[in-house]
Amino acid sequence: MSVSGYFSPSALPEMIIFDYGQTLVDEVAFSGVDGTAELLRYAEKNPLGLDAAAVQAKADEFNRLIGSFDRSRRHLLITEVHNHCFQNILYESLGIELSLTPDEREDIFWRAATPQAKPCEGISELLGLLHRRGIRTGVISNISYSGRALKKRINELLPENRFEFFIASSDYVFRKPQSPLFELALYKSGLTADKVWYCGDNPKCDIVGAHSVGMTGLLYTGACEPRPDSMGAELVISDWRELYELIEKIK
Repeated sequence: MSVSGYFSPSALPEMIIFDYGQTLVDEVAFSGVDGTAELLRYAEKNPLGLDAAAVQAKADEFNRLIGSFDRSRRHLLITEVHNHCFQNILYESLGIELSLTPDEREDIFWRAATPQAKPCEGISELLGLLHRRGIRTGVISNISYSGRALKKRINELLPENRFEFFIASSDYVFRKPQSPLFELALYKSGLTADKVWYCGDNPKCDIVGAHSVGMTGLLYTGACEPRPDSMGAELVISDWRELYELIEKIK
């Protein structure tokens, strides 16, 4: 177990909140072209005869304007663009009409773009332990997909979860590390920050964000490239079994 600073809790938290991508679920790989190709199967109108690569090129253009392509600066984005809005401007600007509702569009796209998505190793066992120990759980994610889609996705991949809430930045305007999402989670939980731990894979978004409201921040690196700067995380975890063992030891 890799510890940043001195972290030896004498009591269990009342709640642990998790990030989604590369924390609960390893999305493995993302292909916007594959997701778009699946959506185009439902095209009722495509006046320009565009293929998936051409539509995705337009999507990439919009993403560059938004700033979401620059990984070194994504954490500086304050607000989230909802997937429904993004797909509206994308398809309508190209004259493409799909025989799908906005909810169907995002579900079909997400599934086709990340077909290899899988639970992070050891997370199911950890969530089971948390439930047995009476530790409540929730989710906060920086994500353009709706909270409805996020909940559906997590329930499909982690069907035995008992998350009390699924906070998607797309539904609430702000992105981590901005404090409003963390404050909202505290409001929903009815707890004070000192009773909550937050786990995520991005130190700039997750650790800084958790600390902004006084939560304990745990950095998980098991499904992403290790980051040398933990941004002051109380604990750096490379394997969920490490947190499992830590919690088991606390009476």
